[in-house]
Amino acid sequence: MISRNTKNVLVVSFGFLFLFTAYGGLQSLQSSLNVEEGMGVISLSVIYGTIILSSMFLPPIMIKNLGCKWTIFLSMACYISYSFGNLFPGWASLIATSAVLGLGGSPLWSAKCTYLTISGNAQAAKDNKKGQDIINQYFGIFFLIFQSSAVWGNLMSSLIFGQDSKIAEIPEENLQYCGAALCVENFTSTGNVTQPEQNLRNILMGCYIGVGVLAMLLVAIFLDNIDGQVAREFRKTKGNQSFCSTFLATFRLLGDKRQLMLIPLTMYSGFEQSFLAGEYTKNYVTCALGIHFVGFSMICFGAVNSLSSYVFGRLAQYTGRIALFCLAAVINLSCAIALLFWSPHPDQLPVFFVFPALWGMADAVWQTQTNALYGTLFAHHKEAAFANYRMWESLGFVIAFAYSTFICLSTKLYILMAVLALTMVTYLWVEYNEYKYPTAAVKLTNDIPEEKGLNKIPDFGNMIIAQTNL
Repeated sequence: MISRNTKNVLVVSFGFLFLFTAYGGLQSLQSSLNVEEGMGVISLSVIYGTIILSSMFLPPIMIKNLGCKWTIFLSMACYISYSFGNLFPGWASLIATSAVLGLGGSPLWSAKCTYLTISGNAQAAKDNKKGQDIINQYFGIFFLIFQSSAVWGNLMSSLIFGQDSKIAEIPEENLQYCGAALCVENFTSTGNVTQPEQNLRNILMGCYIGVGVLAMLLVAIFLDNIDGQVAREFRKTKGNQSFCSTFLATFRLLGDKRQLMLIPLTMYSGFEQSFLAGEYTKNYVTCALGIHFVGFSMICFGAVNSLSSYVFGRLAQYTGRIALFCLAAVINLSCAIALLFWSPHPDQLPVFFVFPALWGMADAVWQTQTNALYGTLFAHHKEAAFANYRMWESLGFVIAFAYSTFICLSTKLYILMAVLALTMVTYLWVEYNEYKYPTAAVKLTNDIPEEKGLNKIPDFGNMIIAQTNL
């Protein structure tokens, strides 16, 4: 019999699975599907640019006034709008729905991270275990389920687009422009840019909208509102007086040196994800195999990422975070160097799936361990911490997508490796500081009646923290 906290983690996880089955599939396709003047990549840049703006104030305000459950619910509606925008893509529809999605992006992820952290600390107190270990396990479960969304979303796109009657082999002379060997000013004039039929596109968008609505229903019906009492109390006593302090909560956390030193690590998460979704899919897969293979390659990424997320979430308590982060850095560095010299060709079909698989293994570490690290280090400022996480990760996405159409692929790989090197230096400093001045555990102070089916959770305003050397 699973605990109520574990049940809630599963509901959140499957809600995100359904939601990102749609968005993940769309993100992988944007650089190849909406190629006109880089419209698809620019729409992604708008998404993450808007997420940065929303990270500055929306997450703490929404979570403290609505609670995590209803913040997640409303934010999911913002994500679904992007699927509608892709039904009949144009600059107006794509940019508008991208901005709407971006506004909901930071509150969605901040509320999810806050919810999992609260649940992990509550379950740890109940089982008399270390909060960090349970939080790691919960994030591992979440990413095991969530990352598999890449499998289902991309499977939909590959199976549906695979029915296109216009699929044709790519001329041999065009293959020289694939990969990082050559730098061309206009990729769209050389690669395979055949677009799928409109009716197939409509079918895919309809499927994506359907699974998004299913995600909202799952959260609304089955997710416990574990911090609802705290949110109601906040609205009654502090809602009006605390707007300014809530608005500035994200920025105040930058006064903590640990948060400043985690910025490169958080931004790198955006860089490495955007490279796979925007550059690898376009310059390697679509260029050499065709757009209908994008989904299959990303399925490999999602499957390995999902399994690795669960394994690393469990393994972290035995190996520690440092060993896992170093493993991820070695994998990404090796892949980046290999991609510099590889000339993709259809005859090398298995190789197209090796890189996403290795990238998925590394990304599992970046996602699970960085989320857990934020939850552990900033347990007393969870909303502001995870808002910072989304803000800096989104900045990485924005920068990577913004220069996507202006510089050579080889240059992008060198930038990726340089950011990775900086990331490891600053991350190791954080670990050294944590070793010298360990963050004390959070004491849970507010009691929630057991008959309401809720465990003890930390009060946003009255959590007792013993923290040294901030």
